Amino acid sequence: MIVINVMCSTVERRIDLVYGGGSIGLMGLVSQAVHDGGRHVLGIIPRTLMPKELTGVTIGEVRAVSDMHQRKAEMARQADAFIALPGGYGTLEELLEVITWAQLGIHRKPVGLLNVDGFYDSLLSFMDKAVDEGFISPSARRIIVSASTAKQLVEGLEEFVPEYDEIIAKLVWEPEKIIFEPESGVAHSRRNITSKLMEI
Repeated sequence: MIVINVMCSTVERRIDLVYGGGSIGLMGLVSQAVHDGGRHVLGIIPRTLMPKELTGVTIGEVRAVSDMHQRKAEMARQADAFIALPGGYGTLEELLEVITWAQLGIHRKPVGLLNVDGFYDSLLSFMDKAVDEGFISPSARRIIVSASTAKQLVEGLEEFVPEYDEIIAKLVWEPEKIIFEPESGVAHSRRNITSKLMEI
């Protein structure tokens, strides 16, 4: 049911998919459904994980990178928004990283949480508790757009307007340079993310 909802929402709105490149599990099903619906699918996967996460025929375009850091950096560069489906440690790690990047002003892209059947209720309650205790600001809490259906989530992401405080608004981040070598099929980084204060 999740696959059908996500696929319909992306295909109806002519949205392409950038994902971790595997052909197994929930994202394997989603990527196949989106590809079958006629949208472009870009999978970005570390070479080390290819034997484990790729089975049979690859789906859409598959781009190999050296490691997990480059995978996440390239996925973030290629995407216009982020959606987390129900998942485990890897999903949580990537979700919290893109939320943190948004909080720091590294990107201004919306971050969505597909909360199917209340899967992420406990996580959202934790974040609300962290706001109450002063660990997360109310504006940072609003970075996350959550909904129980893919259609509602995509609509929420389309309406999202980022908020920044005065200090974050002055930060200027230089994104990591990802160089893609077509002959080898491998991307590598040229420079790490750095920041500096810009006087306005």
